[in-house]
Amino acid sequence: MKCLVWDLDNTLWRGTLLEDENVVLSEAVRKVIVGLDARGVLQSVSSRNDHDHAWARLTALRVAEYFVVPEIGWGRKSDSVRRIAERLNFAPGTIAFIDDQPAERAEVAHHLPEVRCYPAADAATLLDRPEFSPGSVTVDSRQRRRMYQAGFRRTAEQARFTGSHEDFLRSLEMVLRIERATEEELSRVEELTLRTSQMNATGVHYPDRALRALLTHPGHEVLVTTLTDRFGSHGAVGVLLLEKHPAAWHLMLLATSCRVVAFGAGTMILNWLVDQAARAGVHLLADFRPTDRNRMMEIAYRFAGFDERPCDCRGQLSGRSGGDVQLLHLAAERRAAPTTARLIAPDLRGLPRSPS
Repeated sequence: MKCLVWDLDNTLWRGTLLEDENVVLSEAVRKVIVGLDARGVLQSVSSRNDHDHAWARLTALRVAEYFVVPEIGWGRKSDSVRRIAERLNFAPGTIAFIDDQPAERAEVAHHLPEVRCYPAADAATLLDRPEFSPGSVTVDSRQRRRMYQAGFRRTAEQARFTGSHEDFLRSLEMVLRIERATEEELSRVEELTLRTSQMNATGVHYPDRALRALLTHPGHEVLVTTLTDRFGSHGAVGVLLLEKHPAAWHLMLLATSCRVVAFGAGTMILNWLVDQAARAGVHLLADFRPTDRNRMMEIAYRFAGFDERPCDCRGQLSGRSGGDVQLLHLAAERRAAPTTARLIAPDLRGLPRSPS
């Protein structure tokens, strides 16, 4: 589950707000709210109440900050849950809904059958359920709600901005950081390979064991990219798995988050890698496996200059890729530094990484 949508009266709190302003939030429910947030599960509200009144009470109870895109009004709960899913760009099957009223749960289940519905009596048990218990909790998971909240502020700022898109990007004061992954960061890398599909060059998920093997294998680079701006952190937004040979570098995987496509992060990462290869005097070979979702990544590779032309450097990787994997080629040339972000990145030239 990526998001839990709470009803308020007699679900999140005990009592009915319109009848008693002194509704009570139990410590058990507070623990669930804080616990889900720490695991990276977003939370929202669908409640039939006056918005300002209900939000003021959530603020007084010191939990308002935990809820994103709340829907507090007088319409159907299914419509509210649908709008929440759309604003978060989540599939209905990743949304959960909790309400004390069987009729409300039935109405949501009828119109949104993929949404999981829970009675209010189950609230205290949610932290123990596997659907709310991710296998690993990364740095980005713990700050996911804050990243989404920063994203909403960023979007609102863009709607008010009157200049060009490039000028807006410059106004964000972005910093793109590319770093060699440490063992502590491998969970972020694994999560990116698992969660990205539209901007994943091969669609392959690299589990922790495989990443640790690459991290210590001579000639391999495991790189993670993070992006920040004046609104906050986007978290880890890209991963590169690179194998270095004398005449060519083999880009086994490039995956970037769809959240930062509009900020040009993928283009900046590719241009940096091409420039590094040019500085090292090597060609680039990149694995690409077409899927039903990653057409955007193919366009990014083609736009960067990758193609299928023959080259002697391909012989270094002969037979290495699967039959359904295209091996794209680029004769690297120097690329200019980005103009919309400050880039902080390592120099990949020199001897390949040795086992630690």
